[in-house]
Parts: sequence; structure tokens; C-alpha cells
Amino acid sequence: MESQNIRPGHLTAHQTARVLGVTLVGLRSIVHRGQLTRSGGTPRQPWYAAEDVAALAAKRAGRAVA
Repeated sequence: MESQNIRPGHLTAHQTARVLGVTLVGLRSIVHRGQLTRSGGTPRQPWYAAEDVAALAAKRAGRAVA
């Protein structure tokens, strides 16, 4: 279930995973490797800055094309 009280400019873990094209386990791995940091929420329901997610998605898309 996605949080209804998320701050503007932020995405839930589910939304972030969808944008990046990974599973929630894959998203946790990305966070663990330091490629993306949480910007709010709770440990069980983290939020990620939409700007950071978009930048990472663009970086990953550029790498996939090259």
C-alpha cells in the first residue's frame, strides 16, 4: 500500500522502483550501493526525491544504450 501523505516532489518506493524498472529488492540494492538515498518517510515506507530518481533513471538509460 502506498502512503497517502507523501510530500510533493517525492516518490514512494513502489513508484521509484517502477520508474527505474526494478523490483523493490533491486531498489534496496541500489540504495545499499549508494546510488540513491532516501529523502524522508519511515524505514518501512521510504520516500525518494523525484529529481534524484529522474537523474538516476537517465543515467541508467544512457548506460543501457551505450
